[in-house]
Amino acid sequence: MSQSLQKLLTWLSPAFPVGAFAWSAGLETAIVQGIVHDRSTAEDWIGGTLQHGGIKTDAILLAHAHRSFADRQALRELADLSLALTPARERHAETVLTGNAFVLATAAWPADQPAPLPKPCPYPVAIGAVTGSHNIDLGETLVALLTTTVHSQVSVAVRLVPIGQSDGLAIMASLEPAIAALALLCQHATLDDIGSVAYGADIAQMQHETLATRIFRS
Repeated sequence: MSQSLQKLLTWLSPAFPVGAFAWSAGLETAIVQGIVHDRSTAEDWIGGTLQHGGIKTDAILLAHAHRSFADRQALRELADLSLALTPARERHAETVLTGNAFVLATAAWPADQPAPLPKPCPYPVAIGAVTGSHNIDLGETLVALLTTTVHSQVSVAVRLVPIGQSDGLAIMASLEPAIAALALLCQHATLDDIGSVAYGADIAQMQHETLATRIFRS
């Protein structure tokens, strides 16, 4: 248990060398356009993408990769599906670059039965397969991914809106029940349950590359 927790804390830490901190998943665009401009709108945006957008999709893909970590063909198909579901060029680059970096970095922890990972390997597929190969609990992995993704989005809002640290922490705290509920749901979700209605976030990701001045890569 302690070793699994150590791995999750390390692998999903902002300090782990995958470069996740460099991407805003369209939130920077929403801030520039004034859609997200305070604590309330930041929480609505982040909570919406958590429950109805790409964050949920990634969690479902992770769960299936976790269960299929030893199945080369299944992982290949999940990777193809993940890439097909990316709505914007920058989002595609994000999931490929962070996924490949995750695979490379976690090689420092060899598994008894390494996962036959595809190339390229999208981030959620990489996390799911690698944690599965290390026999790390799926539910805990999902909570870890969802939590760190929300925290990353809050960090963007704290820096760019800007909102204060207190507001950022309040958003993190308020979304904890939604994270726990989504982690439970995604453990049992089928691939047919994948679906997004977070169109605003998808469009913001597409528009990001046209911003005159950008701090983040998506």
